[in-house]
Amino acid sequence: MKAKDAMQGLTPLEEAQKIVLDSTPVLGLEKIPLLDTLGRVLGEDIIVERDNPPWDNSAMDGFAVRWDDIKREHPIDKPVTLTVIEDVPAGKMPMKTVGPGQAIRIMTGAPVPKGADTVLKVEDTEHTPDSVRVFKPELKGSNIRPQGEDVKKGERIIAKGTPVRPGEAGMLAILAKSFVFVHQRPRVAILSTGDELADLDERYSEEKIINSNSYGIAAAVQDAGGIPFLLGIAKDNPAALKEKISYGLTADILVLSGGVSMGDYDFTKAVFQDLGAAMNFWKLAIKPGQPLAFGKIQGKLAFGLPGNPVSSMVTFEQLVRPAMLKMGGHRSYGRPVVQALFQEKFSKRADRRHFLRGVLTNEGGVFRVWTTGDQGSGILTSMVKANCLIDVPMEVERLNPGDPISVQLLSEQGWDGHAVHVSGGPHRQSSC
Repeated sequence: MKAKDAMQGLTPLEEAQKIVLDSTPVLGLEKIPLLDTLGRVLGEDIIVERDNPPWDNSAMDGFAVRWDDIKREHPIDKPVTLTVIEDVPAGKMPMKTVGPGQAIRIMTGAPVPKGADTVLKVEDTEHTPDSVRVFKPELKGSNIRPQGEDVKKGERIIAKGTPVRPGEAGMLAILAKSFVFVHQRPRVAILSTGDELADLDERYSEEKIINSNSYGIAAAVQDAGGIPFLLGIAKDNPAALKEKISYGLTADILVLSGGVSMGDYDFTKAVFQDLGAAMNFWKLAIKPGQPLAFGKIQGKLAFGLPGNPVSSMVTFEQLVRPAMLKMGGHRSYGRPVVQALFQEKFSKRADRRHFLRGVLTNEGGVFRVWTTGDQGSGILTSMVKANCLIDVPMEVERLNPGDPISVQLLSEQGWDGHAVHVSGGPHRQSSC
């Protein structure tokens, strides 16, 4: 869709998401310490430089022996007796070779000595400092973790483009990677507009309302792995708005809230055009969040979000967050989605896609979802109570109790009632 056509009507969300993602570059790389990598996306393939474990090692406390010496089961009154020739604790290399009729006492994690091919569990033996009696045979190779069982030299163990979780961090430590290349974090400049706003540290009168959008958006930026820059509040005049927006163009993304409607004091469109913006759309076919601008200003992504707090948060989730994830090197841009059974009655016109704030539970493996109550776009408590967004398609006019519906998860925490982790039920990844 051309920008002119988009401005004349409402742009469907799927089309808007495609426009945004097609316009979004992937940021370059930086080298950072291992402890700072959690949640970041690897910018390099991790190649194993040595086997792990680097040698055969014992999986048990016990005795390293030759299987030929113990392979036959012996009567309880005629156990095999082996001579203990050495003790090998973890962290020490064995100095001797196990010969016929011999054993080496070995601890978990210690290297298996030459000559031995099996480890006996200490609880299956009767032993003294100099000897061990074997009552129970073992299969050949038992209780030995072979060299390279975990990873082998030359193997690509973690591919670039992988987000670092605790498991990846542990593997990077095993491979002695103290620094690794990751994609840079997107820097997001955040600006609120309106003469009616007062900031947290300002003295304000009864005519003012507190600027909550900047802080809610900043938290959403951090949650998506970005770095927020607060530009404060721009007054309702073109010069002040232009000055603030110009400051924000040093970031990767500019997010402005308010001033994108069609009122007499909504100057965003004119200022964007004055700064040479190439705009793609000004309205979305969603609720909440219809007035929304997107384009590029001097090569930087620019979003004009609605001024209502709920609308700004919902539209951030659907458009800004996916752009940030792509910038940061991620390959999946959507929140997890589950299918749930709606528990109320709801009706709307078939003109826009609705995102209701909801509370999702898992009861006996069945996902159920309720709204948080009043769904007004200025009722921020609907976001405070919500752990999900109920995604009602444009063409759906009515929902009844028991109807299946798609639900976008906002968090894996805070589920009430019989809530369980999302992996406990049928789920898929959203594709936006």
